[in-house]
Amino acid sequence: MTDISASTAAASPPASRRDIGFAIGMVAILAVLFLPIPPFLIDIGLALSIALSVLILMVALWIGKPLEFSSFPTVLLIATLLRLALGIATTRLILAHGGDGVTAAGHIIHGFSQLVMSGDFVIGIVVFLILVTVNFLVITKGATRIAEVGARFTLDAIPGKQMAIDADLNAGLINDKEAQRRRSELEEESSFFGSMDGASKFVRGEAIASLIIIAVNIFGGIIIGVTRHEMPLSEAADIYTRLSVGDGLVSQIPALIVSLAAGLLVSKGGTKGSAEKAILGQLGAYPRALFVASGLMFALSIVPGLPFLPFASLGGFLAFVGYTIPRQIARKQQAEEDLEKAKQQQAVADARDSVKESLRTHEIELAVGKQFATTALRAPQELAHRLGKMRRKFAQRYGFVVPEIKVGEDLGVASKSYQIKVHGTAVATQDVRLGELLVVTGDGPKPDVPCDEVREPAFGMKAVWISEAYSSEVRREGFNPIDPLSVMLTHLSEVISNNLPQLLSYKDMRTLLDRLDPEYKRLIDDMCPSQISFSGLQAVLKLLLAERVSIRNLHLILEAIAEIVPHARRSEQVVEHVRMRMAQQICGDLSEGGMLNVLRLGAKWDLAFHESLKRDGKGEVVEFDIDPRLVEQFGVDASAAIRERMKQGGSFVLVTAPDCRPYVRMIIERMFPSLPVLSHVEIARGVQIRSLGTVA
Repeated sequence: MTDISASTAAASPPASRRDIGFAIGMVAILAVLFLPIPPFLIDIGLALSIALSVLILMVALWIGKPLEFSSFPTVLLIATLLRLALGIATTRLILAHGGDGVTAAGHIIHGFSQLVMSGDFVIGIVVFLILVTVNFLVITKGATRIAEVGARFTLDAIPGKQMAIDADLNAGLINDKEAQRRRSELEEESSFFGSMDGASKFVRGEAIASLIIIAVNIFGGIIIGVTRHEMPLSEAADIYTRLSVGDGLVSQIPALIVSLAAGLLVSKGGTKGSAEKAILGQLGAYPRALFVASGLMFALSIVPGLPFLPFASLGGFLAFVGYTIPRQIARKQQAEEDLEKAKQQQAVADARDSVKESLRTHEIELAVGKQFATTALRAPQELAHRLGKMRRKFAQRYGFVVPEIKVGEDLGVASKSYQIKVHGTAVATQDVRLGELLVVTGDGPKPDVPCDEVREPAFGMKAVWISEAYSSEVRREGFNPIDPLSVMLTHLSEVISNNLPQLLSYKDMRTLLDRLDPEYKRLIDDMCPSQISFSGLQAVLKLLLAERVSIRNLHLILEAIAEIVPHARRSEQVVEHVRMRMAQQICGDLSEGGMLNVLRLGAKWDLAFHESLKRDGKGEVVEFDIDPRLVEQFGVDASAAIRERMKQGGSFVLVTAPDCRPYVRMIIERMFPSLPVLSHVEIARGVQIRSLGTVA
């Protein structure tokens, strides 16, 4: 217990001494009001008043925002009380000992009277009146008005700011601690401007008190000097006026400085930073304004009758500032950008080395073998350009931006191979031959040069590898040789096309919805989640992309979904309705030269699929039950018919009945993933059709 008491006693003296010292200082100021003070103590008090006023001004200049000097009203009251107490003490000395000479009230008052009045008390009176007028009518009045308006607006804005803080807290943008800090800052701001509104009245009252004190000193001193000290009227008027005006100047100059500090403080408003940064930074932020001002100064310097040197010097200074400031700003911005870039690089490096980064998988990744990397990654800028061009092509064609493609060397891939991964899973691996070119031949003749037969990786067509030395000869034969890098990028493009549903994330879908017009956002609000969830909406878009139907006209898709969701909730049913409404776009994308080439499903297979559909009492399809032997036979017939049309070249579509289309597509996509399957109702009106035959 003794140790605790001792430690408490040892820790408390600095704070208690400071409190006691402050209280003693306040008592000393009050004592000055009543007790006679010798002249040397008056000099110390006046010097302290001047130093305190200069300190207040410097703090007001350098603070970042007004709340950092929230004690200003209290400091202003203490400084005003100190000046009034010294004024009363000097009045006592002037009236009591004015007959002893001009140093009766101390050397500071005598020195100020000599410096400002230049031996003539009339000059001192004029200067004093000007200082009082400037302080009372200009600085103090303006600062009072700013503080009054600031207090009113701050109090009016408190409810809205409180609601904004509560909204940010409820939205999770800030935590409880930050909300409490903001509320506390809001309370301090309202209290500060309210206090400043009243504190400005101190300075106004002091200005009026200074006029009364100097008048009392002059007339009372003259009367005392003539009646008590038997001084001539002129001598009494000269001495007491000098002392009174000197006293008024010594008190009015600190008052003017403090008033200026108050004006700077309340006029800072929402500007952050010191006054030098706020004022000079904003005045110097417009070099053209400085050059115009410089030109005006040079023009005035050559006007007859005006002095050349002041205007020319000022014009040269403004021109120099206007020339150097943009470069300083540019250097500062460049330094900030370099610092920000270094921080980002460090953050990326830290994230790359973290354990969490090892758990992250990239949506699309192109891993290249070590030897192939020397060719594929030799010109990273060209590769990045081609990949960016590929992503823009997908965005224009399918209506959403595919994710960034990560390209890098992978020791786990064969030296002359590349591997394509989607969400961290390898979906394609292919060997390439460095120093050779790939020529796609299909079922046609091969080039008349040494070659090795292979399958082209993107579409599985017949192709050959030839040496680069034969490229000119092969081109003369009408073939188009492809370099290994282009082979890899073509393969990558086809893999992306086959995996579009996996690449449309929930985040991507919400981004697409946020870009819509406000009317369609209201349509989404009407549908989701009352009729269809956002995940259900994503499922519809994925089913469309699975058959390579573009979602670029998202507003039309939403309109079609809004039509069907009150009556059908299954994604497959919604998609079929959307496809019917998007018939014009689908046929336009699949047409070739304005003509849609069609391969029809024969009557035999239409009937077989139709009979395999099991329906409920409402007529809706609930099950697809077909004999496996029929599926096998259909695959054989369809494959033969489709391959025959592919040999003829050109694009075409397979057309079937609307209720059978999803199931025909389900079988066809196993053999021909890129072959579109349409129903009869998806062929838009006005589309020209060329029939290529039937599957029979």
